[in-house]
Amino acid sequence: HPDKNKDPGAEDKFIQISKAYEILSNEEKRANFDRYGDAGESQGYSQHQHRQFHHFHEGFYFDESFFHFPFNSERHDTSDEKYLLHFSHYVNEIVPDSFKKPYLIKITSDWCFSCIHIEPVWKEVAQELEALGVGIGVIHAGYERRLTHHLGAHSTPSLLGLINGKITFFHNAVIRENLRQFVENLLPGNLVEKITDKNYVRFLSNWKKENKPHVLLFDHMPVVPLLYKLTAFAYRDYLSFGYVYVGLRGAEELSSQYNINVYTPTMMIFKEHIDRPADVVQARDMKKQLIDDFLSQNKFLMVARLTNQRLFQELCPVKKSHRQRKHCVVLLTGEGEKFTEAYEAFLTFAVANTKDTLKFVHIYNDRQPEFADALLMDDEKYRGKSAVVILERRNNAGKISYKTLEEAWQGSKEDNFILLDLLDQLRTDPGLLSSETVLADLNDELAPMFLIRWLYSALEYILDCWDSLFHSNWREMMPLLSLLFSALFILFGTVIVQAFSDSSDARDSPASEKEETAAKTEKNDTSFSKESNSRIPKKGFVEVTELTDINYNSNLVRLRPGHMNVVLILSNSTKTLLLQKFALEVYTFTGSSSLHFSFLSLDKHREWLEYLLEFAQDAAPIPNQYDKHFLERDYTGYVLALNGHKKYFCLFKPHRSGDEGGTLASGEDYDSSLHMEARGKSSCSPGSRSIKNKLHKLSFWMERLLEGSLQRFYIPSWPALD
Repeated sequence: HPDKNKDPGAEDKFIQISKAYEILSNEEKRANFDRYGDAGESQGYSQHQHRQFHHFHEGFYFDESFFHFPFNSERHDTSDEKYLLHFSHYVNEIVPDSFKKPYLIKITSDWCFSCIHIEPVWKEVAQELEALGVGIGVIHAGYERRLTHHLGAHSTPSLLGLINGKITFFHNAVIRENLRQFVENLLPGNLVEKITDKNYVRFLSNWKKENKPHVLLFDHMPVVPLLYKLTAFAYRDYLSFGYVYVGLRGAEELSSQYNINVYTPTMMIFKEHIDRPADVVQARDMKKQLIDDFLSQNKFLMVARLTNQRLFQELCPVKKSHRQRKHCVVLLTGEGEKFTEAYEAFLTFAVANTKDTLKFVHIYNDRQPEFADALLMDDEKYRGKSAVVILERRNNAGKISYKTLEEAWQGSKEDNFILLDLLDQLRTDPGLLSSETVLADLNDELAPMFLIRWLYSALEYILDCWDSLFHSNWREMMPLLSLLFSALFILFGTVIVQAFSDSSDARDSPASEKEETAAKTEKNDTSFSKESNSRIPKKGFVEVTELTDINYNSNLVRLRPGHMNVVLILSNSTKTLLLQKFALEVYTFTGSSSLHFSFLSLDKHREWLEYLLEFAQDAAPIPNQYDKHFLERDYTGYVLALNGHKKYFCLFKPHRSGDEGGTLASGEDYDSSLHMEARGKSSCSPGSRSIKNKLHKLSFWMERLLEGSLQRFYIPSWPALD
């Protein structure tokens, strides 16, 4: 970049790179260049000539298209144009829609080479996730400054997730697996329940308590597919979801009972009857459109219970015209075995007479007393019994027209004939619904208690503050941090002044006693210095354990939050020398209870180490290219600080001593030096000294580790240590 590089040829190189990128990213120009050696800019010059000086809103400057830069908004890739977001669009449409599906949003800008660098990965992931149901958005920071400031993004490129109106920033390497995992982590963890032979009856029987149909997906994948999790999030207000892994032992009875083809993904909807599905769909390739069509037709039970106003409005919508009349047949009943027979008879009638213009629902009188009183007028003949009402909503203010069956509903054949006759008359005579009233809004029966809602809100607020402390914009937090540090400074200043005032009496003590104390202190300091600099600490001072497959989980994978394991990489031939030097370097840090020290044998676990080191490369998706000396690479002397809980590590590479000619000795040099030592050479030989020099300045690296100023390399999960 000419603004960053003062070399005279930087501007020309920058223009060449920009022009090359523009040609390669445009199929038409690329074809012209392949045929004629020219991208054809001269043909389009006249079309752009009148636009060269149209940017005056922030000062006079040339349009970038004059120099053929790929950063102008008119040069943006067409794949990003359909995802561009503006402030009003984001606030009015995207945020409300984030309660139905998560969004992955990229913030980019002009003059951003890092944005170009991640573009191939972004295109691939955006296309893949959009097909699964994830919303995709692109924000241009140069033209949407208000929106970027609202989101708290002050650098480009930035990637963030949006779900339920909450923003989460992506802080990892931009690769496909990390982005998929990031989106999956945005989703709540309880969307899909794992179902086996032991719990499927309990799961399906919850339809009455939850007032929802239950969905089972049978598939041969051991983990729940992301498509299914996204679908469960979109329909979580209407359906409950379970997943059956057909290859798992313990699901044979379930697969056999419902006659499942284990080789084809199968989705079943269960409503009031758990012994047979209400609807089934099978497909070798479950697409989002197929699942959406299937679920949208089965969002409600056959006779759903009206538990809130939203459900009432969806099941019994207001009529828009005479051709779009929809009537609701409502069973007003009670809870308990006394009313079971009447409910079962009403359910059987509803299944036999289901139509697009009719919806059958029921309601509990004791839970919705205002609704029941408005329709039954507190009539004595319905007291303690069930009643059936046919109604039609006239407007959103609660006005309805209705007709109540003259006798209480017992579920007899005579009751069925009377109701069927009324429904037939209603098709030809809308005036049959002669009574009118205004209904109040229904109570939300399934809403959590106020205390529980308050606790959830408080917990969410605390988690947001905790996340903001580490990842949010520091500029916005600067006033709060300034206030906090000022209070701490005053507090500690008061303590220090008090401590000095309390020790003022010590000035009257005899001088000889002070001199004796100083002498003892000096002697102790000298002995400690000699011990820490020349004497190798014993096991009691520095405990270094070998990292093996036996203690791998306890020492790394399940390591407590805030704890780190500092691991030294060594081979059998360098074990003794490196452990001695390692113990000396980390001796002063053994007082921290959050640090653990281990060593890893390179001869046994080279594959594990090389897998980790791949994540310490550049974040761009560049394939690993190993040289011919791949198996001869010497990793002895490497030190890794592993954070098992947050899945990242910091890396210390061996010191390159000037005595070695500026490079590290090869593996053959080390082996030869160790053979010489085994034949009787002292530990001060050049070979042993070069091995020990590998850990030179490790103590400084440890200090930076405790400060938190080292670069962190994140990984998706810890690999197995075989």
